[in-house]
Amino acid sequence: MIIRAGYNIAFYCFQDTPMNLLLSVHPSRAQDIVGEHEIRFTPDVPSHEFVDMFGNVSTRLVAPMGRIDISNDFLIRDSGLPDEVAPDARQLPVQELPDDVLVYLLGSRYCDTDKLSNLAWSMFGGLTGWRLVQAIVDYTHNQIEFGYHYARNDRTASEGHSERIGVCRDFAHLAVTLCRCMNVPARYCTGYLGDIGVPIDPAPMDFSAWFEVYLDGRWYTFDARHNHPRIGRVVIARGRDAADAAISTSFGTAQLLKFEVITEEVTEQHTGELPERLRKVA
Repeated sequence: MIIRAGYNIAFYCFQDTPMNLLLSVHPSRAQDIVGEHEIRFTPDVPSHEFVDMFGNVSTRLVAPMGRIDISNDFLIRDSGLPDEVAPDARQLPVQELPDDVLVYLLGSRYCDTDKLSNLAWSMFGGLTGWRLVQAIVDYTHNQIEFGYHYARNDRTASEGHSERIGVCRDFAHLAVTLCRCMNVPARYCTGYLGDIGVPIDPAPMDFSAWFEVYLDGRWYTFDARHNHPRIGRVVIARGRDAADAAISTSFGTAQLLKFEVITEEVTEQHTGELPERLRKVA
């Protein structure tokens, strides 16, 4: 299938403000992009890209005083298959894990493993591998009530567990933390996830958060908020937690004025509704 994705974001800066953006499709999906993928700035400002320590494409710029609009609108191919399910995937002993995977066993800014380790072992100590991770996902899914009005950018996994409210990042943080407590490497992911193959959510589209675990020598996708294999994920960034995968980081005050995200399947019926630039490559 073909997915249309993009965003329209605007900030107001009270002075020239350095910014770091994680808004490019992750390099692992770059070969799936159809046509052009370009971050546009209004007013036009210089920017440059680099690959950060987690393999994400990061964009640096200095936003001028006043309003700056940031946008993108592109097409990307997708298999159309739901997240893979592998019930027999086994958990590797810590001593067999690759060196670069070990960091995803450690506590981090929002994943406070030290506060949830006893809970994790008391609840999941008899499980291992895929069964263990799925039990953690089930528990997290039932522990937290989702609501956009519950968003808070400094909530840790243990606080999400005790408050029992949150948004998708809080589901991901809690599940990641419990997995790490049980010696399952887990990393935080953010990206696009449209309402493909599921009922349409009437709430405005947003970027989504999920997580991946390392089992049987590879990474598998899990989603504690939805707790169901989904179609059409397009990853933007991965990291230890949301601090490593923030869509925007400003080094100064930047007031958010506009935030719109586009994620939808492109069908023959909808091709004519695309902007001309995208119709040419669809």
